Amino acid sequence: MIRILLAEDEDAMRTYLARALENAGYEVVSVDRGTAALPLLEEQHFDLLLSDIVMPEMDGIELAQRCAEVSPETKVMFITGFAAVTLKANREAPQARVLSKPFHLKDLVMEVERVFGLQNSARI
Repeated sequence: MIRILLAEDEDAMRTYLARALENAGYEVVSVDRGTAALPLLEEQHFDLLLSDIVMPEMDGIELAQRCAEVSPETKVMFITGFAAVTLKANREAPQARVLSKPFHLKDLVMEVERVFGLQNSARI
């Protein structure tokens, strides 16, 4: 089973995204900040880091850079509501996909499937 570490500081959004991904068949561990995600990346295996970009303490871009150091096999995908932040993410973490808010949950699941080369394997 594909394991996803979700880092999202907004409680309602984090719950919403985790539930959608779990319903699509993924195992999800969710945290409310990058500083909470980093020790998990060091201690456990995750196939994907799904992170908001704008978060307190450690933004998603810094988290992705640290992830590349401690868990280089973990793929990275960003979610953000800020267009300018999307441009920065593309420059500083070019291997990461960026999904801009608002998005439909089907779009999120489809992007995760693309990251892993899956097609129509999971649906909400």
